[in-house]
Amino acid sequence: NFVPLWPKHLATLEVSGTMYNTGRHVSLRLDKEHLVNISGGPMTYSHRLEEIRLHFGSEDSQGSEHLLNGQAFSGEVQLIHYNHELYTNVTEAAKSPNGLVVVSIFMKVSESSNPFLNRMLNRDTITRITYKIPKNALSDSLLRHAAGRKSYKMHSLRLLSQNQPSQIFLSMSDNFRPVQPLNNRCIRTNINFSLQGKDCPNNRAQKLQYRGTGTSQTLHI
Repeated sequence: NFVPLWPKHLATLEVSGTMYNTGRHVSLRLDKEHLVNISGGPMTYSHRLEEIRLHFGSEDSQGSEHLLNGQAFSGEVQLIHYNHELYTNVTEAAKSPNGLVVVSIFMKVSESSNPFLNRMLNRDTITRITYKIPKNALSDSLLRHAAGRKSYKMHSLRLLSQNQPSQIFLSMSDNFRPVQPLNNRCIRTNINFSLQGKDCPNNRAQKLQYRGTGTSQTLHI
């Protein structure tokens, strides 16, 4: 049975962090002075925000790690949280049941832009990116509606390289995984399927797909 994302509770703090080019993602790691937690809705425990990660494509027609009715978006912002009530850090939580919750926000190319993405991806911020390689894990995912991103801003993202500046340029774009089975992962959304519009492909039979390694499987809602 489908249970919607809402209601849920988000801390409303202004936080700072450090941005990294990990070679696979643009990653924002929060400073530890201010902690941001998410709770309520389908979550039994409170989860703490650890990292904000970007996935994006070399073309506007691809880039997101989730699909809506089989259609990808230009990119996806993932807010990665770990269960701080049961586990001491994200590394421990990633190996354990009920360890992680990921809030995913679709990115689409539009005339208007999103203030959050503008602050995160302005030129001054991007030039201060350093290199670090983290590990990746996912146990639970929450889908949000699409946030706008201008085409020239997406082009700036595609100029980010997987390699060190002294090495041959290799674009970081298309840093998403192939469609994969759900493997009992829970996917919930606040997308209103009763409303039809050009921004989201929500006027067909409602289904969600998760990208990963392996073959595809569809969750029907």
